[in-house]
Amino acid sequence: MSSKPFKFKEFTINQDQCAMKVGTDGVLLGAWASIENNPFSILDIGAGTGIISLMLAQRSSAELIDALEIDDAAYEQCVDNFEQSPWGDRLFCYHASLEEFADEIEDKYDLILSNPPFYSEDYKSVNQQRDLARFSDAMPFNHLIESASKLLSEHGEFCVIIPFKEEEQFVELASNYNLFPKKILHVKGNPNSDFKRSLLNFSFVNDTSKALEKSVLTIETQRHQYTEDYINLTKDFYIKM
Repeated sequence: MSSKPFKFKEFTINQDQCAMKVGTDGVLLGAWASIENNPFSILDIGAGTGIISLMLAQRSSAELIDALEIDDAAYEQCVDNFEQSPWGDRLFCYHASLEEFADEIEDKYDLILSNPPFYSEDYKSVNQQRDLARFSDAMPFNHLIESASKLLSEHGEFCVIIPFKEEEQFVELASNYNLFPKKILHVKGNPNSDFKRSLLNFSFVNDTSKALEKSVLTIETQRHQYTEDYINLTKDFYIKM
């Protein structure tokens, strides 16, 4: 993965200090997360480069966009990316663990997003920083959901991107904290591949009269030939879309 700056239409991401570089998952979540309720306050849990916060700053009129990052180098990079962006006055990054943050912050957020670490396999690489960014034992799903439920406003929404195979377990865990799925997007790389990712939008409202909104997104028809759906979702950000 390249350490070169990644240029989007309205902002640039420096990523040489971050274990996790700009990737499709973050862009998908940043572009898909619902802003229908015009959130005043947004929280990005496990911000990394800050890409999701920056995308929401571009898309929304939220006055308060907070990010949370525990890794020292990623935190520094996130702060720098915020300061270099056109929306520096609306963006703030906290250097803390999710547990500390959830215990100490009394504010509630209208929209909470997370692209959490999710390689739960036993394998670890020699790069401890990358492992921290990528393995779910750094932020177990249950811990993430519990903290989000504490920090979410009454009518707020919680959006995550996770492996497709983890969806059923994640939805079940969320229900223990009275969080229920409103929208689900299943993502596959190409028409012939299996579903790889699930994007989930939760709220405290369990309206059984409304059908759960499910949709499918295929990224490419063939290598570097992007589908119309993917182009429409990401064209406000990618320079070449």
